Amino acid sequence: MTDTQSGQSKPPIRDQVSAGGVVWRAGPNGPEVAIVRVPPGDRWQLPKGLVGAGETPEETALREVREEAGVQAKLLAPIEVIEYWYVGPDRRPKEGRVRFHKFVHFFLMTYRSGDVADHDREVEEARWVDIEQAMRLLAFKAEQGVVAKAKAMIGRENDEGRRTEDE
Repeated sequence: MTDTQSGQSKPPIRDQVSAGGVVWRAGPNGPEVAIVRVPPGDRWQLPKGLVGAGETPEETALREVREEAGVQAKLLAPIEVIEYWYVGPDRRPKEGRVRFHKFVHFFLMTYRSGDVADHDREVEEARWVDIEQAMRLLAFKAEQGVVAKAKAMIGRENDEGRRTEDE
């Protein structure tokens, strides 16, 4: 494929699907979420990764939370699918650079067990932070929006739990 104006060939387009989670627990000042710091640039983000062959987005999200944040979680509900484009190297050497059309499925999860210190090597640090701080620290605006939606879902879940206890 060639760009007719510049004469340069355009990189091929590939769809890419990832999944991740907003895993939360009750903290002393309200809900806390697990976030991870990854290179390059020491950016904070939500745990997420590529959906593997034969894996569902839900399975991937749980696996990535376990690997990157070091915790076991229970999946509660989908939050949203974010979509964006980026250019990067393809895993197929002949292709070189590829334009990726990325879809990331995010799910709300509750903490079950584990320690954020048990994260894998691709993560420099994983930590629990209160939900407001997570929205300030996250490097990507789309992920900040995902956490804002998760916060609203957590609030509804807590309200429903209190109503059930009171009835």
